[in-house]
Amino acid sequence: MQASVSLRLVLILGLLSAIGPFAIDMYLPALPQIGSSLGAEVGAVQASLTAFFLSIGVGQLLYGPVSDMVGRKPPLYFGLTVFAAASVGCALAPNIETLVAFRFVQGLGAAACMAVPRAVVRDLHTGHAAARMMSLLMLVFSVSPILAPLVGSGVIAVAGWRAVFWVVAAAALLGLIATWRGVEETRTAKARLDSSLSGALKAYLRLLRDWHYMGLVFIGGCAMAGFFVYLAGSPFVLINYYGLSSTEYSMAFALNSIAFIGASQLTGRLGQRFGLVNVVKAAASASGVTMVALLVYYLMGGEQLMVLIVLYFIASAFMGLVIPTTSVLALEEHGEIAGTASALLGTLQMLSGAAAMQIVGHFSNGKPLPMVTGMALGALVGVALTWITLGRTAGARAAHD
Repeated sequence: MQASVSLRLVLILGLLSAIGPFAIDMYLPALPQIGSSLGAEVGAVQASLTAFFLSIGVGQLLYGPVSDMVGRKPPLYFGLTVFAAASVGCALAPNIETLVAFRFVQGLGAAACMAVPRAVVRDLHTGHAAARMMSLLMLVFSVSPILAPLVGSGVIAVAGWRAVFWVVAAAALLGLIATWRGVEETRTAKARLDSSLSGALKAYLRLLRDWHYMGLVFIGGCAMAGFFVYLAGSPFVLINYYGLSSTEYSMAFALNSIAFIGASQLTGRLGQRFGLVNVVKAAASASGVTMVALLVYYLMGGEQLMVLIVLYFIASAFMGLVIPTTSVLALEEHGEIAGTASALLGTLQMLSGAAAMQIVGHFSNGKPLPMVTGMALGALVGVALTWITLGRTAGARAAHD
């Protein structure tokens, strides 16, 4: 009975976590169409992505401490309601400026669904058990980048890009029902007594001074940054430059997600055998090597789409080991402020991704090289941070983990 309850909870938390990414991935195939429909340049259309990432990042700074103070469920109710209302605004947007504004509000709502589920996992488990639960959550969460572009392509083909936002509004309403019916409160009343706004500010300062926590956050952040660069650039590179249809693009995008999912399911088993620290070190290094190989290929004049797809498939698999494992390790020693720690982690990683996406966007020309360069640089910075943060801790911490 307990196992079935846990599985149901993981399923709900994973689906809640996927609502925000679903709102990104589902409309990726429509980015060129949105530009044509609203008479907007590529940079302006990409700004709708950046606005969402900025707000979903910053919003977590609020939801994390609030969830420590009032419990995990009220912020979810509020965030999902805001997300649904903003989705309707996006669907009705008459111009790109209005779309960008509502995307910002939509991200503020989605932030609750990013910060709170990680805190729930930490409320219930630590160590290998947390890694297993986090990997299962990532399994459900990763359904979004596999199915969302495909669903989006179908919705766009039948009803146009605006219908995408009506679909995600409906998903938010289903999330509200699932939270009400299937999520028990995991933040006890006794634990809430020790939480306050001033306590949250002190907790943030404490976390910002914790070099080990910050290192782990930005190792995952570098992996996220590379992914966000691909997220923003790939529709224009794969559809406009390589000539894929929106459906073909969705299938290529889904391949990377399959690699990420498959690898993430190995985190608990590999962590138990080799230690979570060693898993991060090996996976981050392998991802860096793979991305450098891809960059060298394009610098030497390579143009084959299959090389891009295969090498990024491999890099995505390694990222599937890095991102959930660094999240578990970062929250491991901060159980009493899990919501706050989860929020800061999510915020810094989202802002890292948004910053990388914006920087690379200035150099984007619709060709693969700027995108690949940004992805490779993110991976290399991640490798450096990994060995700075974890290089001297493999013995004691790996044994502990």
